[in-house]
Amino acid sequence: MSDLTQVLSITGSDNMGLSGIQADTRTISDLGGYPLTAVTAVTIQDSKGIKEILDLPQDMVIGQIKAIFHESHPRVVKVGMVRDPQTIEAIREEIIRCRHIILAPGIINSYNARILSDQALTAWKKKLIPEASLLLIKCQEAQILLGHPVTTNDEMLQAAKELIDLGAQNVLLRGGNHIRGQLTALYHGEGKTQFFTSQNTEGWKKHGVGGALSAAIATRIAMGDSISEAITNAHTYIHSQVVYAISSSTRSQRMADIYNQFMTHIASNYRQAHDVNFYADLLAITPRYLSQVTSHVIGKSPKTIIAEYIMKESIAMLTTSRLTIGEISDKLGFSSQAMFSKFFNSHQKCSPAEFRTKGNGN
Repeated sequence: MSDLTQVLSITGSDNMGLSGIQADTRTISDLGGYPLTAVTAVTIQDSKGIKEILDLPQDMVIGQIKAIFHESHPRVVKVGMVRDPQTIEAIREEIIRCRHIILAPGIINSYNARILSDQALTAWKKKLIPEASLLLIKCQEAQILLGHPVTTNDEMLQAAKELIDLGAQNVLLRGGNHIRGQLTALYHGEGKTQFFTSQNTEGWKKHGVGGALSAAIATRIAMGDSISEAITNAHTYIHSQVVYAISSSTRSQRMADIYNQFMTHIASNYRQAHDVNFYADLLAITPRYLSQVTSHVIGKSPKTIIAEYIMKESIAMLTTSRLTIGEISDKLGFSSQAMFSKFFNSHQKCSPAEFRTKGNGN
């Protein structure tokens, strides 16, 4: 067995490679882990959706898991798509020996089709959720699981508390779209409650993003992060690699790679570095060539991309936090509140205080 940190993914297969076991393997490897896998189902799907799902027999699924635990000791287990109630119950008996269990049941897929029966949902609720170190679930899925609307921040918090009551130690509730033009997520657990927002609504709705996020979180936990640290670090990775990533199939491979690395560096350093030269140095290229890359890939300058990223984060803080304008300015790396206000006004045509007073721009 590899000396790398081992992470076990138990989920279905995606013949397109955008989600499921293929995406989990890629994500775990990219983050420096060693992927172990147990396939639960084989799908036929394309860009328009899943055409057919063949659930593997229980003994085939459990046989894979038994073989893995006989030879190895994965630090974290991630469980994704499992649809057979008896298999769900049997999986629980095999994985409870693992300290960290990350669940992403996928009640509804990214094409908005429900893929779990009521019987399977009951099995998840009774057998697996009580064992979860972290449960990742969409608001729309929580509505099905809990039987009531999850359409406001207050309802998201209430839903998270109810999921904790079901036995999950931590909950990451995703996909809240009750605020126009942004998506809201909520982390609740370890004595913390934190809302996250993103203006990139299309990016976070991409097929496979949720599964990749859960695999990234599992890998970061295996590397030694706490749950909350793993969510933050995985979020940064997914932001750059999936949500904002540019496909290299229709553009220069080299330029697409540089652009994706640029976005990764922004996500990691925007709080302390706003200068194009800083990012060009990290990429070992000239600022002029970085400008050529971003202009070719998305038609924007590096300075504009950095500014848009900082604006997105500043609006999120103003919208969802109780931080003062000065505290937000400090967190975003501005030398003074006045400089932050000048920057904000140049892009939003109002001051941060005015934006917050006017109702967070909603």
